Amino acid sequence: MYLYIMAQPYKQTLSKEQALQKARYFCGYQERTHQEVKEKLYTFGLRKVEVEELLSTLIEDNYLNEERFAIQYAGGRFRIKCWGKVKIRYELKQKQISEYCIKKAIANIDDEAYQATFLRLAEEKKESLKSEKNLFTKKRKIQDYLLQKGYERELINDFIKEL
Repeated sequence: MYLYIMAQPYKQTLSKEQALQKARYFCGYQERTHQEVKEKLYTFGLRKVEVEELLSTLIEDNYLNEERFAIQYAGGRFRIKCWGKVKIRYELKQKQISEYCIKKAIANIDDEAYQATFLRLAEEKKESLKSEKNLFTKKRKIQDYLLQKGYERELINDFIKEL
């Protein structure tokens, strides 16, 4: 009986220059967080010192900018997924973005568009629950939906009071 042992494939280590080129492409494709880039650099087989050096280079060359990432992420999540500020703030914290950048990103969301999106979502949910007879249940479902989307409790309560 023969026993075949499959060895794990040899993990290729890239030189610093090769890794820098790949990292530039990785960052150029879309905005990235420092953490995402750091993890990617480690997959290239680099050591901590080299990773830190390359991160500094990417920041200096403006390939990596935490503030720019936060602003684009917040804007995209608001416009495309209609997320509220609470959910956007939470997700940015999960991505280890600094509080300063989070505040700047949240401030970049247009207040008029934010209010309009909130009202549109709330009205759509209200329309979808027209057949619901119990007013308490209807209010609860609207509230749960808007909280899940990440809107502020005060906004939701003001809307629900008007029902």
